[in-house]
Amino acid sequence: QVRLVESGGGLVQPGGSLRLSCAASGSIFSMYAMGWHRQAPGKQRELVAAITPGGGGITKYADSLKGRFTIFRDNAKNTVYLQMASLKSEDTAVYYCNADKVLLRVLGGRSDYWGQGTQVTVSS
Repeated sequence: QVRLVESGGGLVQPGGSLRLSCAASGSIFSMYAMGWHRQAPGKQRELVAAITPGGGGITKYADSLKGRFTIFRDNAKNTVYLQMASLKSEDTAVYYCNADKVLLRVLGGRSDYWGQGTQVTVSS
């Protein structure tokens, strides 16, 4: 079992930055691929970014977010982060952390473990 708890969401102005954190517990964190998905009101949940297990040498991003968002992990702290920059109003959503031993399942949103989500609102 893996428990995931997101934090760091909030209200930010357009053009601003925000860092989300996802703390994991209950298993060996480094064995899991980790990801971030988001869901805006009235829209389907979509992939934001994912990172491979271990040292996180491979990262994947939604094409529309490349260059603005960065995913990275700190295995010593059992935490994965999402650094978001140049935020736009369309980035407003609930952001969810997910985990699975298989990267493809993380990418596809079919992973076994999910956090409760953290709200990000981009507005002036």
